[in-house]
Amino acid sequence: LAQAVARPRVLWRACRRSPKVTPAAALAFAPTAPRSREMAAVAMRRVARLSQQVTSRTVVDAAAPAGLLRCRAVASAAASSKMVEANGRSFLVMSTGSTGSPVICMPGAMGTAETDFSGQLAGFAGSHQVVSFDPRGYGKSRPPVRDWPVDFYNRDAEDAHAIMKVLGFDSYSVVGWSDGANAAVILAARRPEAVRKLVIFGGNAWVEQEDIDSYEATRDVKKNWSKRMLALHEPVYRDELQPMWDGFCDAMKGIMERGGDICKGEAQSLKCPTFVLAGAKDPIVPNYHPEWFAKNIPNARLHFFPDGKHNIHIKYNDEFNKMVLEFLAE
Repeated sequence: LAQAVARPRVLWRACRRSPKVTPAAALAFAPTAPRSREMAAVAMRRVARLSQQVTSRTVVDAAAPAGLLRCRAVASAAASSKMVEANGRSFLVMSTGSTGSPVICMPGAMGTAETDFSGQLAGFAGSHQVVSFDPRGYGKSRPPVRDWPVDFYNRDAEDAHAIMKVLGFDSYSVVGWSDGANAAVILAARRPEAVRKLVIFGGNAWVEQEDIDSYEATRDVKKNWSKRMLALHEPVYRDELQPMWDGFCDAMKGIMERGGDICKGEAQSLKCPTFVLAGAKDPIVPNYHPEWFAKNIPNARLHFFPDGKHNIHIKYNDEFNKMVLEFLAE
C-alpha cells in the first residue's frame, strides 16, 4: 500500500501491461486500520489521476481500451464492495471513505459504480463517505436484467434511497450523471428530508424529437459506439448489451409518446441547493437541457466545461471533483 502511495505509476503501468495484475493483487492489503484507509485514499486519487491522463488522450492502439479498464479498476480497488438487499432487490454497492458527510453517486444508462464513478469514489474519499451502486438490472445487480416500466426513473430514485437507509444514512447528498441525474432530481424532490445537496450533469428533464434522434443514432452498438465505449461495456454485458440498449432507446421513445416529461415538475419543486454542470459540446444532451435545469430549479447554479462532452467527470476529473467538493463543503 505504501508503494501505491509513493509510486502509483508502477501500478498503472503494471495493470495496463498485464491482465493478470488484478486490483486485489495490486492493492492486496485490506485497508482496515485508520492509517491504511488514509493511505488507500491517497493511492486511489493518484492512480485515478493517471487514468484520466489516458482518458484525455486519443487512444490509437488496440490494447489501450483494456488497459484503461484495468486502470479504472485499480482506482477503485480500495473501495469496499458488497451486495445489499434494498427495495426488494439485491444491489452491488461500492463505498469509500470513513469520515465526512455521505454522498451517493447515481450512474447513467448501462452504467455501474465502477465504470461511471471510479474517479469520484477515489476523489471524494478523503472528505466524504462515498457510495455508488450498480442500478437495478445493470452490472452485478443482475439477474434479472434491466426492464423499463413507465416509472423506471422513480424506481431508480427509490432504490438509491433504500440503499442509503440500509447503510444507515438518513441524510446525504446526491451526485447524478445522465440517466442518474434524472433519477437524482426525482429522489431529491420526493425525499427532501433526506437529500442535503444535489449535483447533476448530463441529465434532461424531458425528451423531444432531437433527443430521440440522438439516441437512435447510437442504437446499433457495433456500428455507432466508439471502441472505448464498447471496451467499457462489452465485458460487463456481453450478448445482453445490444438488447439492453434497444430497451433503453425504446423506453425513451415511449416517454416521448406519453408527452415527453421526465422530471420537470420535480425539478421545479426542489428545496435543496443544486449544482448543475455540463459539457458545452455534449453530443447527447443539448445545452438547453442544463440551462433549463439552472433556470427552473430554485437555488441552482450552472457551470459549463467549454470543450466538455457527456463525460465531464471523467475527462476533467480533477477540476470536476474540486468544484463538486467545494460545493458540498459550503
